[in-house]
Amino acid sequence: MLLPLSLLLSQQILIEVTALPLYQQAMVPTYAYSSIDFYSPLLGGGSMLDDAGDGFGEPLNVIISGLSSPEVLTEDGIINFAKAIGFSEECLGIHLGAPQSANLGDGNGWVNQTIELRQDYGNSEIGTCLETLIGGNHFRVFVQNGADALSGALFLAVSQEEDLEEGHTIIPDGYNIGRDKLASLAVGTTHFDGLTYSTTARNITGLLAAGSVGVNHGIGTDGITTLLTVTIVDDCS
Repeated sequence: MLLPLSLLLSQQILIEVTALPLYQQAMVPTYAYSSIDFYSPLLGGGSMLDDAGDGFGEPLNVIISGLSSPEVLTEDGIINFAKAIGFSEECLGIHLGAPQSANLGDGNGWVNQTIELRQDYGNSEIGTCLETLIGGNHFRVFVQNGADALSGALFLAVSQEEDLEEGHTIIPDGYNIGRDKLASLAVGTTHFDGLTYSTTARNITGLLAAGSVGVNHGIGTDGITTLLTVTIVDDCS
């Protein structure tokens, strides 16, 4: 059921949006309930932390806008875009550990991740096997597609992790570092398998709480979520 406008107006969340690069920041106020980039999970009883299964969660610190090219907002689409920016499916298709879940406030409740993608070190076929051994960046994908908040946006939980010997725990400041590394790879023009992407980024505050309360591994964050808008500008396939 959609929330009544009167309730939404009483729960406005002012979000500050800053254009990248950071030295050219310009504040542009917007309201989560009126956005078609995404809907704030907080307005629908959701959370900006996923459920890691241990009473804590990992921050949903990157959002791929619902205004991106529709082809990007599918499972195959995010996989191809991920390969364009240096990520791929898990080594030999094997996932170690239980999937995490997220409640995006869209009426679907807590839903398991759609897919997990890992840094591929320049080899989209087997490079993620190296990430499994030595660590690196990775992200989980959750889709906001319930009837109460049908944006189509992809919410990503991004983090930089330790190597296999350290049990793939998150490095110090790993949530902020992972987010920033992914954004830096995505912004601008990238391409893979006949598709060329143009990506812009904005930094948003007001969704994630800064600090470490409720955050997995007790690793604090700066409270920033990066919004990516990914547009397919050339299809040579």
